[in-house]
Amino acid sequence: MQTFKTPPRFTALYLSMAILAGCAASPTSQNYAQQAQADLNITEQAATEAEQVAPILLPELIGSESLNALIDQALTANPSLQQTLLTLEITQLQRRQTGADRLPDLDAGISASKQEENSTTASETSHTGSLTLSLNLDLWGKLSDRYKAAGKDVAQQRAIYHEAKNALAAEVMTAWLNSVALQHAIDIESQRLQSLEKTAQFIANRYRSGLGNLEDIDTARSAVYQSQARMAEYNEDLARQQRALGQLLGQSEVADLTELNDYPSVLLPVAALPEQNLEQRPDLQAAYFAIEANQLRSKAAYKDMLPNLSLQAALEDTASSLSSALLKTPVWSLLGQLVAPLYRGGELRAAAKIADLEIAQSYQAFRESLLNAVVEVDDALGSEQELAKRQAHISDALEAAKRTTTQYQSKYRAGLVDILDLLTVQQQSYDLAAQLDNLIYQRLANRIALGLALGLGVQA
Repeated sequence: MQTFKTPPRFTALYLSMAILAGCAASPTSQNYAQQAQADLNITEQAATEAEQVAPILLPELIGSESLNALIDQALTANPSLQQTLLTLEITQLQRRQTGADRLPDLDAGISASKQEENSTTASETSHTGSLTLSLNLDLWGKLSDRYKAAGKDVAQQRAIYHEAKNALAAEVMTAWLNSVALQHAIDIESQRLQSLEKTAQFIANRYRSGLGNLEDIDTARSAVYQSQARMAEYNEDLARQQRALGQLLGQSEVADLTELNDYPSVLLPVAALPEQNLEQRPDLQAAYFAIEANQLRSKAAYKDMLPNLSLQAALEDTASSLSSALLKTPVWSLLGQLVAPLYRGGELRAAAKIADLEIAQSYQAFRESLLNAVVEVDDALGSEQELAKRQAHISDALEAAKRTTTQYQSKYRAGLVDILDLLTVQQQSYDLAAQLDNLIYQRLANRIALGLALGLGVQA
């Protein structure tokens, strides 16, 4: 049995090396995580004021049971989202790999050798069994820093996954609304077509009675054909939208939308949305975690310039038979090693500077995400006001157009106006109906964008 002790003169040398290395390895980067939090606080103080209400989820902005079922299906089966989830699971396992560096390694081994001195003597076989325990002492905490950084990577990827879930839910909601809007466009165009066909039949009957002329019939038929062309276009647009929605749901067949519901009867007012809190946005959370992870890696990079102390304990037994070599009478040894990187050609210092620049880079990425978030909120709020005004004006215009259409139908029967005037008024009425429905769709879609901008999403 043997023991090994470090001579006092070498101990003094090791301590001197550690002090010198410590003076050269102090990080100089500023705390970008605190700066990012300060930027976020300033932004929220200048944000649009809203009433404080209980938090709501993104699907509640529409409030449709059939839509909620589609969202649940997409969150379960969408392949792109599943890839993001798998990336999260990989990141979690990578964190476990990083954490393993802080733990001791235990290795067992057995070997056999055969030695023959000359041809006249019998060969001699020896077996060696060993058990080795090695540990890297984390004197400066660099392994701990890298493990914490890996934890921030997991938090960042979890935020990215949550952001992907929110974005997917918003896509499904918008696609569903678009399908409803296209179905409404088909219904409106169908009513227009029926009206045009009745008008064309009425003109044909008048012509047979000796009233009107062939030009009136051709004009009416032209309007019918144009309406039929729009019907074909809208039907294909709806089929295309259903295929796109099916893709979001993770299925190759067309999504079943046989019972398309109408728009919500009551539009949630802007004042009912939660108070603006950009900290809820997963993209900002992910960017913030990236700053924290890079700061921890920067600390570890500077600590790489410090001496590294490792210990290794081993049990070893050598015997002529395999059974005797299984550590029955082992010899143990203990090895302590202190290594200081005195000269690496500037590699370690360059790595530390790169780590500092990566912190600054991630901070600028956070600022970019923050500015985008503010612009998205402002744009959505501005669009909400614009669309609300346009919806009110078009609604009034539609009511006036309906009254005008009724008057022109009576005047045409009395011969006071020609067919072109009547068709023009009818077209205006249906055009306004289509515009109004499209504005309702745009306002609902914009409400989804506003919810995303404010940090609303699905259940985490």
